[in-house]
Amino acid sequence: MKVALVHEFLVTWGGSDLVVREFADVYPEAPIYTALYDRAALGDRFSDRTVISSFLQKAPFALKKHRLFMPFFPMAFESFDLSGYDVVLSSHHMSAKSVITPATTCHVCFVHTPMRYAWDFYHEYIAGFGRVSRWPMRLLFHYLRAHDVAAANRVDWFVANSRNVARRIMKHYRREAAVIHSPVQASRFAVSDGVEDYYLVVSRLVPYKRVDLAVEAFNRLGHKLLIAGSGPEMERLKSKAKPNIEFLGFVPDEKIPDLYSKCRAFIFPGEEDFGITPLEAQASGRPVIAYGAGGALETVASSATGAFFDRQTPDALEEAVRRFDWQAVDPQRIRAHAETFDVSVFKRKIADFVEEKHRLRKESAG
Repeated sequence: MKVALVHEFLVTWGGSDLVVREFADVYPEAPIYTALYDRAALGDRFSDRTVISSFLQKAPFALKKHRLFMPFFPMAFESFDLSGYDVVLSSHHMSAKSVITPATTCHVCFVHTPMRYAWDFYHEYIAGFGRVSRWPMRLLFHYLRAHDVAAANRVDWFVANSRNVARRIMKHYRREAAVIHSPVQASRFAVSDGVEDYYLVVSRLVPYKRVDLAVEAFNRLGHKLLIAGSGPEMERLKSKAKPNIEFLGFVPDEKIPDLYSKCRAFIFPGEEDFGITPLEAQASGRPVIAYGAGGALETVASSATGAFFDRQTPDALEEAVRRFDWQAVDPQRIRAHAETFDVSVFKRKIADFVEEKHRLRKESAG
């Protein structure tokens, strides 16, 4: 079985890139086709794999300003010739499923999310533009939505990273999707012998992550809060924070596990399609206090591994922190829950699913 992997872009390291790295381990001979590849930024994470980038790779500033090239991504993926492969496994959150495959090729698409800014968050996103630029952006997103639906018809089987995303695939594409949860690398994390006097947020500091809720709630609570991560919201959040809140900025990967393992609880105030950081915290034996929506409902077990607050407000988060007894949890039980999402489970499920669908395609062909 000759397999090709397809991924949006490899220019930063995030949850979707981790998934593609696991795909590459399942299929070590498979090349990775991607719109853009920044070798310097990714280091040695894909140095042992064949990575084939699109014509956009040569465009000026494309690696640093890749989102400006979003209108050209569908064309970039359509330019790849994948006719020599039995299976194409795409990793999609924007345009990767746009690839064109022959009738004899089995195309399985793993969806991190349908484009949130073109669908569910469209009106909020458009509202952020000025009056002059708003109409051109409306035209752009009209085009992107039309192409997104058309490209969905090129996929033979969808896999969603959560039931939450599977519902959105049905809503926007009118297609069924199997659910295989995104993986956590449980072996990177461990339960600590002791817990220290702080709560923790690990997040990019962008508006939809709602770190502002944590800042406002902990301003009132007075408990120590560490915020690991950087982004455009950094200075605004700092200006609102009291001295009990410390901004750590960018924290290297190797130091994150220690932060998780010693916090009282992990705070997750945003709504994510899936969300990997709550699982990383739980793999470290620490409970999660999360907004009760999106992927967190599938990864956090209320009372056993954490707690939810049902309104996305500082008051609701403050109440949840006051109510939650972090000393009553069992770290080993929390760790065991996270291990059900481990990469070993994920790899087995992906391999079994692809093998089954490839077999069905061969049988139907004849």
